[in-house]
Amino acid sequence: MYYLADTANTEEIKKLLHYFPLQGITTNPTILAAEGKKLSVILPELVKLAGDKMLHIQMISEKAERMVDEAGRYREQCGDKCDFYAKVPITEEGYRAIPMLKRAGIKVTATAIFTHQQALVAARAGANFVAPYVNRLDNISSHGIEVVSHIVKSFNDFKLPTKVLAASFKTVDQVHRVTLTGCYSATISFELLERLRSHPMTNTSVESFLKDGKDLYDIPF
Repeated sequence: MYYLADTANTEEIKKLLHYFPLQGITTNPTILAAEGKKLSVILPELVKLAGDKMLHIQMISEKAERMVDEAGRYREQCGDKCDFYAKVPITEEGYRAIPMLKRAGIKVTATAIFTHQQALVAARAGANFVAPYVNRLDNISSHGIEVVSHIVKSFNDFKLPTKVLAASFKTVDQVHRVTLTGCYSATISFELLERLRSHPMTNTSVESFLKDGKDLYDIPF
């Protein structure tokens, strides 16, 4: 299971990179809006933080040809410093853009996926990742975990190279259940990443260890 940080907050990313085995960073226009920063300001910061990890930047263009131009410009700014992916919403133009981007040598994440068939079509079009939205599906009683499970099964059954990058989580339990589907990766908010790696009983256990071992650990180091 690969964990990615779904945030453009540089302080959050710095904190996570200090201890969490992140495989990358994902963003979208809504995440950027929450930071109140222009892409020209935030992109160089994200590239620097990502290092050689994945960086998924969403396209804002509506036409396929412009998506290719847009992605090419962002990839130029990334250079060889990170593993760049163009995030493409699965619209009619988005489907057109996927093979065009791949021919241009740009890796693609198909995003805003809500159905099993959308994911399969995106995979056949050549997407490297598909990003189904778990919580947004749950909010409309469409069972997000089940949709992810069906996508994973079909990719395995048909031996498709496309990976699943589950997105849109509101609870640790959703993350837990999506890992049980065999999903390759998940992009998760800072708050949930902090929650899933911790437990109050862990803290209690550490406090007990410190108390019990206070006068017993006498070997200098």
